Amino acid sequence: MIVEAGHFALWLAVGVTLILGTLPLVGAHRGRADWMALAKPTTHILLALIVFSYGCLIISFVNNDFSVLNVASHSNSYLPLMYRIAATWGSHEGSLMLWLLMQAGWAWAVASFSRNLPPAMVARILSVMGLLTLSFLLFVLLTSNPFDRLFPVPADGRDLNPQLQDPGMIFHPPMLYMGYVGMSVAFAFAVAALIGGNLDAQWARWMRPWTTVAWAFLTFGIALGSWWAYYELGWGGWWCWDAVENASFMPWLVATALIHSLAVTEKRGSFKSWTVLLAIMGYSLALLGTFLVRSGVITSVHSFASDPTRGAFILVMLAITVTAALALYAWRAPKVGLGARFSAVSRESMLLANNVLLVVAMAAVMLGTLYPLILDALGLGKISVGPPYFDAVFVPIMAVLVFFMGVGPLARWKNDDVPSLAVRLRWAASVTMVSAALTAWIGGTITFGSVIGLLMAYWILYTVLAELWERVRPAGGVQTNLLHRLSQVPRATVGMMVAHVGVAVFVFGVTMVGTYDIERDVAMAPGDSTTVNGYTFTYQGTQPASGPNYQAMRGHLVVTREGEHVTDMFPERRVYKVQRNPMTEAAIDTRVRGDLYVQLGEPLADEKWLVRIWVKPFVAWIWFGCLFMGLGGMWAITDRRYRNRATRDAPEGIGGGVSAAR
Repeated sequence: MIVEAGHFALWLAVGVTLILGTLPLVGAHRGRADWMALAKPTTHILLALIVFSYGCLIISFVNNDFSVLNVASHSNSYLPLMYRIAATWGSHEGSLMLWLLMQAGWAWAVASFSRNLPPAMVARILSVMGLLTLSFLLFVLLTSNPFDRLFPVPADGRDLNPQLQDPGMIFHPPMLYMGYVGMSVAFAFAVAALIGGNLDAQWARWMRPWTTVAWAFLTFGIALGSWWAYYELGWGGWWCWDAVENASFMPWLVATALIHSLAVTEKRGSFKSWTVLLAIMGYSLALLGTFLVRSGVITSVHSFASDPTRGAFILVMLAITVTAALALYAWRAPKVGLGARFSAVSRESMLLANNVLLVVAMAAVMLGTLYPLILDALGLGKISVGPPYFDAVFVPIMAVLVFFMGVGPLARWKNDDVPSLAVRLRWAASVTMVSAALTAWIGGTITFGSVIGLLMAYWILYTVLAELWERVRPAGGVQTNLLHRLSQVPRATVGMMVAHVGVAVFVFGVTMVGTYDIERDVAMAPGDSTTVNGYTFTYQGTQPASGPNYQAMRGHLVVTREGEHVTDMFPERRVYKVQRNPMTEAAIDTRVRGDLYVQLGEPLADEKWLVRIWVKPFVAWIWFGCLFMGLGGMWAITDRRYRNRATRDAPEGIGGGVSAAR
């Protein structure tokens, strides 16, 4: 009964989205306040139906209802409760339900926190989001029903993929989907503005916090996925340019460009057409990523499905969405004003350069991701595009981008000149070169790549400090308390600085682990020792161990440094009761200066085991940097100008709005 109720709720949601996607939109066009007023309550009803349906799916997993195909295929009676709940999004069908839940949740958030927006604008935004939700509801009901029954009912399920039986499975997919689906809000704002013709600074101010939140969640989601792969897959790496990793990275690059473009549109009334195009591009790339994960065109530990029918459905969704949005853009774009003028040396120019470089970087990643798939589809052979291509193409683009990233915040709006800009940057440039050279010398290994990486990290850090000093230094002979001056820095600016420091920390971590990473494979019997980068690892032996649904062999290594005990490490090799494939669980000791990483390999003769040991300097800084980036974005949206009540009778005509920019 629970299963049928959940399925029926999805069909009711189809009817609700049909109302949401049509009547408020028509009402906004005709000026019918009663029809526009339907947008918010129908959004609340939609969320209630999706939550109820998803709750029914969770109950099916928790109760081990193996009459449901989805439960029988991805759960088992031995599976711990938290993983039974997480298994609801561990399948293709369940992950789409999570997508619907996030989509309805974002729509509810817009409806609940949009009191400052004109009713017509809210109606258009929610109608567009309703139509997007409708497309995914039809996708679920017609090709990917999570409530399909199975007969005869098996005695037990096939179990969740052992690689997914990890706390990362609880947090990574919801966080990533919050970012993925959040791009639909930016898309809806852009399409609604094109329909209504209010592409102005006020629109950018409304749209900017929503886009920033989606970007922050996407940042957190990608970082969590990277960290999960690092400790779970036992390969010691943090990013392998996997096609599915790239599928989430491409919209992140465009979203990063979008939040910077919105800053210019809000402040100066420029980049309006470009901002709209980036919003369309960001959601389109989210749909493209969905296609890559679910169509079967790639083989990856991250992919969900291999059904060409589902892939074709998503391609049709992508084609309709992109074609409609671009057609609307082509119709409206010529009527959009260019906004305020600016010189070649100005903050606008620096942000434009960063935007272009981010899109070029996205195109490079897309080429490396799709080119092998296109060749294979055309029968022209199979090729593999891996890290050598991405490192050779992506890194130089990022190096140039980082230069503009440091210069941009210190450049003046509208017009600046090179000599005065150079004066503001001179000490940051000098200290950057000294710091990079000193760090490389202390590290003991100097390579071209490490020097470039260190220059990038320190350049970002010191230009942020230079900008902060420009904002808080005493001016005009007026002496005030430093803390008071710091408190006057806008929260949006502080958030930007924190995010940029996060990029510096990230680049530093990537550079250090890429340059100074040490790996050692050793065959070890009890009592054997090996020394790696000053750490002595002594193998104590291996003992049987067991978990709730697996058996394991657990190794024990004692780590010392200069005779002092550092830590004990316990890597495991597991075999799960249902899916009998052996799995490795690495032992990781995380410290500020780096990780000790041990993996237990294959058993050998004479009680020996193959043990793989890494010393990975500053690798955790990669994820700390991502954390700073996301937190910076979250802090930025608390700026008071996003809490001020907007004018309800904002102009509905295209262009205009430059005077509203601050």
